[in-house]
Amino acid sequence: MASHSAIHTCLLLCLLLVAPQLGRSYRTTSYTHGGSRHVFLRSSAQEDSRAPSTCSPIESGDGALSVTHRLSPCSGADADQSMPTVSDTFNRDALRLRALSGSSSKQSDLTIPSTGTPLVALPGGSEYHITVGYGTPVQKLTVGFDTATAGATFLQCKPCAAGAPCGKAFDPSRSSSLAQIPCGSHDCPFKACSGPTCTIAVTKKGTVLVNATFMTDTLTVAPSIPVNDIRVVCLEMGARTTDSSSGVIDLSRESHSLASRVVLSPETVAFSYCLPWDPATRGFLTFGATRPERAGRGVTYAKLHDNAARPNLYFVKLVGVSIGGFDLPVPPAAIAADALVEVHTTFTYLKPDVYAVLRSNFRWWMKEYVVAPSSGELDTCYDFTHLNTIEVPIITLKFEGGASLELGIEQMMYFKDRRDIFSVACLAFAPVPAYAPAGAVIGSLAQSETEVVYDVLGGKLGLVPNRC
Repeated sequence: MASHSAIHTCLLLCLLLVAPQLGRSYRTTSYTHGGSRHVFLRSSAQEDSRAPSTCSPIESGDGALSVTHRLSPCSGADADQSMPTVSDTFNRDALRLRALSGSSSKQSDLTIPSTGTPLVALPGGSEYHITVGYGTPVQKLTVGFDTATAGATFLQCKPCAAGAPCGKAFDPSRSSSLAQIPCGSHDCPFKACSGPTCTIAVTKKGTVLVNATFMTDTLTVAPSIPVNDIRVVCLEMGARTTDSSSGVIDLSRESHSLASRVVLSPETVAFSYCLPWDPATRGFLTFGATRPERAGRGVTYAKLHDNAARPNLYFVKLVGVSIGGFDLPVPPAAIAADALVEVHTTFTYLKPDVYAVLRSNFRWWMKEYVVAPSSGELDTCYDFTHLNTIEVPIITLKFEGGASLELGIEQMMYFKDRRDIFSVACLAFAPVPAYAPAGAVIGSLAQSETEVVYDVLGGKLGLVPNRC
């Protein structure tokens, strides 16, 4: 069972979780040159060849759930939010990594009981959404998903605070399959609870802001597959998501998570996802799907590493980085690091010395391009606005076990306008901060358009390129 401190920290994180597209006037053609560079060509067109004309699901097989970015018009949550700035994204990454490591540099008078963890130290809403069913009969809800929660699926629940929006909240009173978890039971992580149920109240200056209650209920995933007795924490009264979703599904390594409850065979994996790079497109999330190699898809696997201090998280070992087909001139021991695979951290973070060498080499490859001012903490930026051709070196991350993640321009560079690669873009890497829970972090941007396969039973993490 997750520790008392971890559950409270995650409750805080999720309390903040619950507290017109830009068209391009061109198409791009891309190809790989000599295994070392990606080449992009601009050609005139009046419509975007990447963006789908409808919100139809992506064809991924295995009864997958569609994954949408929170800004997508296809998302079940409100999509009238703006793309965050680089500074906002870095701040969100920093808050997320501090939360995962259990540290905070900020203070607040609003904290969770027993831990003192301040609300301002935790990040905002989920970047990616899916639609699932909870309860019996099924209540359709749009939720985020997270591979680093502390053993519970979090939901905004009724009753809501007076005057607060409540249309997307789960109604426990309507579910015949819901069961309360008794206070003091093995499945109740709240040591401070009192009364018959596993409930605590989050207060500020004596005023109850939200009640948090652990219970179990049925979760239904596509295609109409029920998973019974999933542990859920209902956040009532003052809880409301900043991304207008209804909560977040737990896909961590904790024993109560959905990932741990999937029925597996030697031919299947716990779950896999493909994150969309463009908010206008869709990715997918599958549970108990056939192994990609059995389905005829090329996959490379990295060994999953255990971390005694953070057993809920997914770590692989980074053993190499190449650029333009050449390994970085850094000793293998200096590169080697446990790397956290993260869906709610955007950028990819490397050891400071490794990042410095990667940046230097990238700048050499890009020396013919116009340098743009730094954007926030991204210090290697270029202006492609008036060009018709772009060539960028291929960056490849290599992991213990033989897996490799080859990054295209969309995965290695951050664009202010993701629909326009002929604009200003920055290298989307940074030095790993001292407070991060690992020596490297593989962010969601680098993972986008690759199917990331969680073979928990086999102790492996697989990578299948170009899947969404």
